[in-house]
Amino acid sequence: MEPSNLPLKDIHLPEPVGWWPPAIGWWILLVLIVMMVFLSYWFYKKLTHRTIIKTAMKILQDIKQDTTLSEEQKLTRLSALIRRVAISVFPRKDVAGLTGKRWLEFLDETIGEPRFSDTGKVLIDDRYRKNKSQVDIAALIALCEDWLKVLKNANDSF
Repeated sequence: MEPSNLPLKDIHLPEPVGWWPPAIGWWILLVLIVMMVFLSYWFYKKLTHRTIIKTAMKILQDIKQDTTLSEEQKLTRLSALIRRVAISVFPRKDVAGLTGKRWLEFLDETIGEPRFSDTGKVLIDDRYRKNKSQVDIAALIALCEDWLKVLKNANDSF
């Protein structure tokens, strides 16, 4: 038989490989990138939260040990410190506008006990009164320390 008379068909090349769907390696890479972004964000939030609490503890100790400050000055600095920490740790829109009893209720919720409504009442209005009430600064500082410890433990738990 002659080669020109053979019933052969021409060679057909396969279609080129399309870009969709991607190979399994690309899917794995996509999942890894998403996980790395999520874990980086989570680690950043945890680290900044821990730094905020650690710095606040140091400032609180400075306030506690500074003998040159009057009770009114210590009260003012404690109030500002608690407000700054709360705005830094919690969503700003939830905390920044709180005043008066609502502020104390928020602090009570975060510590889990109604201690700010009792001991911390002086934080909301005592600085503005003509007749100052007797303030137990040591108890107020201890309350602030407890509040910061609760925030620190809440950060360590997740």
